[in-house]
Parts: sequence; structure tokens; C-alpha cells
Amino acid sequence: MPVTRIEIKNRGPLAGGKAFGDAGAYEHLEGILHFASDPKHPDHAVICDLDLAPTNAQGQVEYRAEFHLLKPVGPKPRGRVLVDSVNRGNMTVMPMFNSIARRADGNPDIDPGNGFLFRHGYSVLCVGIQWDTPELPERMRAWFPEAMKDGRRLTGQNFVQWWPNKNGPHQLLSDAGHQPYPTADIDDQNAVLTVREHQDGEPTPIPRSRWRFAKSVDGKPVANADYVYIESGFEAGKVYEITYTAIGAPIVGLGYLAFRDATSFLKHGSAADGNPLAGMIDYAYAWGQSMNGRWLREFLYFGLNRDESGRIAFDGMMPHVGSSRRGEFNIRFGQPSTNILRAPGNTYPFAFEATPEPTLNQNRGLLDRSRANGSVPKIIHSNSGMEYWWSGAALSHMTVDAGRDFDPPADVRVYYLTGAQHGVGALPLSDRNPDGFQARQPLNTLDYRPAMRALLTALDLWVREGVEPPASRVPRIDDATAVSRESLREQYTRLPGSAWLSHLPQRLRLDFGPDAERGIVKYPPLESGTYPIVVSTMDADCNDVAGIRLPDISVPLATYTGWNVRHDSMGQGGLMTSGAPLFGTTLVFPRTRAERASTGDPRPSIDERYASKADYLTRVRAAAEALVEQRYLLAEDIERVVSVAGQKWDAFRAS
Repeated sequence: MPVTRIEIKNRGPLAGGKAFGDAGAYEHLEGILHFASDPKHPDHAVICDLDLAPTNAQGQVEYRAEFHLLKPVGPKPRGRVLVDSVNRGNMTVMPMFNSIARRADGNPDIDPGNGFLFRHGYSVLCVGIQWDTPELPERMRAWFPEAMKDGRRLTGQNFVQWWPNKNGPHQLLSDAGHQPYPTADIDDQNAVLTVREHQDGEPTPIPRSRWRFAKSVDGKPVANADYVYIESGFEAGKVYEITYTAIGAPIVGLGYLAFRDATSFLKHGSAADGNPLAGMIDYAYAWGQSMNGRWLREFLYFGLNRDESGRIAFDGMMPHVGSSRRGEFNIRFGQPSTNILRAPGNTYPFAFEATPEPTLNQNRGLLDRSRANGSVPKIIHSNSGMEYWWSGAALSHMTVDAGRDFDPPADVRVYYLTGAQHGVGALPLSDRNPDGFQARQPLNTLDYRPAMRALLTALDLWVREGVEPPASRVPRIDDATAVSRESLREQYTRLPGSAWLSHLPQRLRLDFGPDAERGIVKYPPLESGTYPIVVSTMDADCNDVAGIRLPDISVPLATYTGWNVRHDSMGQGGLMTSGAPLFGTTLVFPRTRAERASTGDPRPSIDERYASKADYLTRVRAAAEALVEQRYLLAEDIERVVSVAGQKWDAFRAS
């Protein structure tokens, strides 16, 4: 078994030993999983540079990963484990399904939140999958060996993009403050640094004499292989890109084997092996949000859902807000955290089943390898409005020319969370987030977590009992709910307080060279046009028509979009708040008929729609009950939905 040892560093009761319904009390384990994988296993041939990894005396590749496990105390009926492919070292499964905030910096305790996962008997495993995660107490990471050739570290071309939100003299050679790939030569004259006005703007080279591999120390540049320094500084809002020769290539694709084999260990390992869930698990479900939604899509693309013994690891998967993309999760010098559209993970294929790409003369799908080796799990795939507007999520269920719909296979469901932004929204209404980033429109306040709990429950029933989930809900060509973004401009900009985009981001046709499929990519990529981006059409209130319409949308107090616009104070005002952060918009309806008339708002006011707060909440409850009947909401969440609606009434209707 690839898990050779489990090292438990901390173990104790969760929430002071609180009982969670019939599931009882839970405990929290933290530690490190130690692995040894066979580099010659046929399924592992897809892992980039695994053949260049150092091996032990048994010919195995050794590595390790941090983990957190939340499990019932004592023997229980056999159940399920929900496995979180942690996002940049942060767990996302608990904030999503138990409605809690992320762990505070340095705080080892985990808030159980509303207890949803525990009341329903889930064990929860979180596994570090990245070598480059910052070394902080609250982050989980992994340790992977470097690929070596003839005893030497690898060097090769690497690419980093920055889109800063504030001015500064230098940037780390990585994404989001992660561990960098240093330059192989501080004096490298072949390295190229460019700047764009926006992500699709023409790149302007910055003369080599104006920048260096250095870090600003006391206002002066000091040579440093991990940083880039510009004399005039990096300007907020502009897009900078560097192509350079890096040195040192950890085998980033081992994250996939760690994720798979940790899960297989919990399903099949014995108590003698040190398995803390020995004999307790029948089913495993994979969860991945944002970067990790893309990560799971790529996991399936490489056909890695069976362990070295040929057993299925994950019975179900939930890739969430991963758009129609993959990532840098299995390439040489890969940066798993990067979230840019000019990257290898944005190349064809996009849909789960094979979809023709006439330009490439290909017909491929994400599930081709998994289908061939019999490892396809049940899949529930969900996206927000940001993924449709920014990165072309519709390509996951349409032909590449957006000419016709492409229904998912029988073992896949796809959903659009209508009007939602990339992450969960919440009150208070503001145009700034807690980090100080400012948008031109108030940020999206739609909390879609109740829908996600319903979709997880649907996946569980699908796997365990064969009960099919509710029908996919996405923008479609055949019912005229899918349209171009440009077609909505006139309607949307009639709204007081609205802002349109100075540039609509494009999904590019990219070619990273003949070796890209085996993880050796060439920068800059060859660009040959764009793929179409289509989104949901809008109703009279400028709320989207397609998708799972939660009561925020079906009984509205506001217009919600998954996208927003950068404020001038953040640099390059007018561009989409894409990349990071990924914000949407809330445009509250006028409160009264008089206010509506004074602003020229085409939307009926709150007072014209609802006789009172009680009338409004009655309608919200009815809408929630209808969603329960359709299985897009759980009965246990009705009161939560109504309560949040009441808070929004008070906030939006206040004088």
C-alpha cells in the first residue's frame, strides 16, 4: 500500500466532545502521511517527470503530505468520507458545507459551524497537495522530491504573471506569495519581462536595463534569485509577465497520487496499518473548490481514479467553480495556485465527453482516460456567474463554437448557481472586501451554500442508492437562455449604479508546443484566436434566467451578477475583478416608487413588489419549499434561507 506510515501529531475531541445527533462526538487528528509510490506503474506514466524521481532501495518514490481528519469517535456503522483537495493549503470543505469562516491564522481549533457534515455522519479528510504552499501554521502542504537528470537539478523555461492591486518595487517569482522557482542565472539576459494594460492587451517588453532579479531592501535593489525588481515599480492594475530560466523542479503531479492514495488508505487500510478509519468507510467523495475544481477536472483527465491495486478511490466527485478549465498541476515548473487564462490548463478539451475541435482536428473529452480504465465516478459539477463571464464555463457543456448544447454523460450533472459570484457572498453590503479591495459596484451578497448542501446530498444518494440527482441546469442554446455577454450591455447599463466592463476577457486558443501533453510547455504560447464566451440571458430585473435560482433570484430584492468592475483606486478601473479577487455585484432595487422615479430605475421598487416584510418572507418560504421539492435545497435549510432573507430585507429596505 502506498501509504507507508501515518504520523499523528495532534489528536483530540472536536468542539469539546459535542455530540452531533446520531453520529455522536467527533475527534480531530492532525499529522503527516508518508507515501512510497511505484514510478513504473502503468497508470503513473502520465505523471510528469516521475521517471526522473529519486527512488529508495525498493525502487519506490517517497514523499509526504500533511493532513487533517475529522472522524466519529469510536466504532460506527460504515459510512462515507468527504475528501478536500485543500486550496493553497486551506481547507474549503468546512466553510462550504458547515457554513463557517476559514481557520484563523495559527489557530489549531476547527469550528464545527452548523455541524451539517457531522450530523449526517461524514468523516472529513483534508490532504496537502502542493509543495509550494507558504509555511504557515494554518496551511497544509506536501513535500515532493525534485526531478533529477544525471544527478543534476533540472533547468528550463518558466512563466509567471502578476496582476498587482497596489504599487510596489518588486514581485516574488511565484503566484500568490507561494514558494518560487528561482532563476537559474541572476544575470540572465534572455529573460523577458512584459507589461499589458489588461489581460488581453498587447505585451510591451520592459527593457532589460530597467529591471533585475532583485528584492527591494531599504529602498534599494539587492540581488535575489527569487524576486523581480523594476526601477519604476510595478503599477497596480497592470498585467506583468516574465519568461525566464528556472532551476529545481519538484514533481508537482505527486499531489494527485497523495490525494488518491490517502483516500484509498482510509477505505482499505487496516487498523494494523494505522488507519484511523479502519472498517468504517464504504464510499469516498472528492471535493474541490476554485483552483481545486480545476484540479479535480484534471485528475479525471489523467485517469487517476484507481489506486495501484486497481481499486476505485472516489465513488463521487464535486468539482466546484472550476469553469471549463484545468491547471498547472502536472507540468514541469508547475504553479498549482496560478489562476490566469494564458496558461496550459486553459487548453482543449473542455467538456467531460468527447467534443469535436475542428481547428485541431481532434475529438476528445476530459473523461477519455477514466472511461477507458473504468474509473469514472459520479460527478456533480457546479459553477458561478464569474466562471461563465470570465473564463467560459459554458464550454464544459457546449461545442467549442458555442453552436449547440452538449449534454453531459449519464454519470455527470452540471449546474449553474444563478447570479452567484465565485465565492460565497454575505452581508454587509459594501463595495470593499475585508482586504480593502474596492469595486465600482457593491459586492455580491448571495450565499449559495444551501444549494451546495443539497447537491452533496444528491451525490450521496446517487452513489449509495442509485437515486439520480435533479436535472442539470445551465444556460442553453436550444432554449435561448445562452447569449453573448455583449448582447446584455444595453439592458444592464440602464440600471442606476451599474458599471460595464472596459474590456471583456477572452478565452484564447493556445498552443504550448509539441511536448505540452507530457508536461513540458513552451512560453509564450502560440495564440490563434479565441473561443466564444456565452452566459445566461437576463430577466426584466437583470437577474439571470438559467440555472438554480435560489430565492435571492426568484423572490428578489436586488440584481445579482457573478462579475464586477475594478474601481479606479485599484488601478486600471473598468476591468473585470477577475484573477484575484473574483467578485460579483449586488444592485439593490429602489425602495419606493418615488425613489424609482427619481433615479429612472426600470426595475419595480421593493414596496411595489411586496406588501410588507411578512409578505416578502412568505414568498421566500414558498420559493424555498419549491426548491426542496425539486431537490435543489434541503428541508433543513428552509429556516436558514428565510432568516437570511429577513436580514437582507432589513439591510436593503432600511432608510
